[in-house]
Amino acid sequence: MKLLKIGIAALMCLLTLSNAMAAKSGMALRTTDIRKEAFGDAKLVGKLKAKDKVQILAKDRGWLKVKSRKGNGWVRMLSIRKGSYKKSNNEAKGLLSVASGRAGTGKVVASTGIRGLGEEELKAAKFNAQEIKLAESYSVSKAQAQQFANAGKLVARKFNYLPKVE
Repeated sequence: MKLLKIGIAALMCLLTLSNAMAAKSGMALRTTDIRKEAFGDAKLVGKLKAKDKVQILAKDRGWLKVKSRKGNGWVRMLSIRKGSYKKSNNEAKGLLSVASGRAGTGKVVASTGIRGLGEEELKAAKFNAQEIKLAESYSVSKAQAQQFANAGKLVARKFNYLPKVE
């Protein structure tokens, strides 16, 4: 019995050590709230400032569980950059690496995690014709969209596209 207790204690130590080693470092990109749960209306437990360092412990949909000096809890994934801060001459490339989760590969990456869909939800997804019809019912014509823009005094603005990242 004593040997069993020692074995269980050793196993718990190994699991704790492997979890600590699995944690990834990161930093806050902007001031962001740390929440008790992975919900926007969950209780606040702290606040990170830009460039505060964190340990990333877990991911759930569009949220990351972090450990920091400012508190432990959940923050929105887009508020954290994995790895350490590196000054770059190409700010667009840095922005794209945050959005895609990959830096410098030049490959297209799906952003489903950012949208809040986890691997399990994607695997369990099924076609739903009724939901497609509902989504299509929200569409409007170009004339209706222009009328809406005019009523809201919206103004069209030209902008430069981001440069191609290679």
